[in-house]
Amino acid sequence: MSLGRLALAWVLVATWFVTASFGSGLLVAKVSKRSDQPGVWAAVPGPLLKWRIVEAALLTMLASLWFDSLGSGGWWLLFLLVGALATIPTWLRLRPEQPGAPALLIGACADVTRYVVAGALLAWRLA
Repeated sequence: MSLGRLALAWVLVATWFVTASFGSGLLVAKVSKRSDQPGVWAAVPGPLLKWRIVEAALLTMLASLWFDSLGSGGWWLLFLLVGALATIPTWLRLRPEQPGAPALLIGACADVTRYVVAGALLAWRLA
């Protein structure tokens, strides 16, 4: 696999992760009915955006290993499981009696969806 192809896949996934971070932040704010949210750019802290870019690089490397060694079959299951593993800490904080429980659940589902869509982008570019 060429470095240019891998870099393009990483840029696509990093762009998706940053975009999804803003979208999920606004979705969670809307579900939790918080009117004190400042706006789309202030809703996501800077360190989280940096982590999303690093996370995209790690996921791209994992996808490169997957598509180069095992093929393209079952990519959706791989990325569903990786997304579930990444959001387990969010699920562990979830308590039904908490007032923000629906927002946490929607945030966790948005994270898993973020990984599956990233897997689709990587399957498209790397497989």
